[in-house]
Amino acid sequence: MFKYLYFFLTLILYIIALPFLYFKSRQTKYKNAIPARFFLRNNTFFKNESFWFHACSMGEVQALKPILQALEEDVNISVITNTGNKKASEFTNFVRYLPYELFLPFWIKKQKALIVMEAELWYFLFLFAKFFDTPTYLINARISDKSYKSYKKYSWFYKYIFQNIDKIFAQSELDKRRLKELGATNIEVIGNIKLTNLPKITNNITKPNEIVITAGSTHESEENLIIEAWNVNMGKLIIVPRHPERFDKVYDLINNKFENTNITYSRYSKTKDFSSNIILVDAMGELNNIYAISDVVILGGGFIKTAGGHNPIEPAFFKTKLISGNVIFNQKSLFDSVNNAYIIKQDELKKYLNDIDNLKQSSLGLKGDITLIIDELKRK
Repeated sequence: MFKYLYFFLTLILYIIALPFLYFKSRQTKYKNAIPARFFLRNNTFFKNESFWFHACSMGEVQALKPILQALEEDVNISVITNTGNKKASEFTNFVRYLPYELFLPFWIKKQKALIVMEAELWYFLFLFAKFFDTPTYLINARISDKSYKSYKKYSWFYKYIFQNIDKIFAQSELDKRRLKELGATNIEVIGNIKLTNLPKITNNITKPNEIVITAGSTHESEENLIIEAWNVNMGKLIIVPRHPERFDKVYDLINNKFENTNITYSRYSKTKDFSSNIILVDAMGELNNIYAISDVVILGGGFIKTAGGHNPIEPAFFKTKLISGNVIFNQKSLFDSVNNAYIIKQDELKKYLNDIDNLKQSSLGLKGDITLIIDELKRK
């Protein structure tokens, strides 16, 4: 009875959201994802029976890399975001956007196993995977502090989801306890698998002969916050926005701020060097290469309310002095795996930048054990 009611509700929501979806699909950021997910454009079901991995975004897909390599076969991967789709295409020829739940009963086919990353808890995804006799797994599972209250509030709903998950590999004992409270069973703690796939340098950049401060994966308003807190005596400032469609807007911000000053600034796509006082890196795939030459990293996503922080593993791997805003509800488990990260309020940024010499270098803790996941899947 519940599944029929749920299907009806997803249908009603879909009809209500149609005008909004049409409007959003015309924006560059969503022009591929929304038509694929909500209108099934160029988004047919997986026709090959293989291991089906589902991950939301680029970081989650990247974390799957060592597991995919160990399986040694062309797997299926579904994603939610454009960047996740692009990253998944590096690992397999079979990549899809996960359709809206209304379509899943007609889209899902039998697979060797369904392996879902972290908190992608879609009711119909697990229900219809089980309907087609597909073993189901939730890996790197976590329940963040901020989302815990919401999960508890709707625990009556999540019990229906967990009824259709065969096994869960959790990040920590705390996550295990919280998952059990929501009705999950057969849980094993293996640590955070995002620490397994450590970053690599793809382009050896010569480090400038001065302090390098990198603002990485920044969002709207964060660039301005960082620019206001920075001054040229602190060192060179490199800004790497999170979303490519914002490159021009961030450059305009820098230009308006420093056009009639002695501060020099440039776009990396045009100069390919770091000679200016401020460099906007308007190119994809360079962030880890830049972290490798950075003395200080101001990690974006933590100074706004919506993003919930970003992955601190990359800068910590390169032992930078790591600063993040304190809104890190989506990345708390990763920050718990990092030593000497400075989690601060917005109005404290200038104070910390003025005290760069006394900040400690960050480093990584223990990585997750993926062998249990691989062994489980190889038995299928």
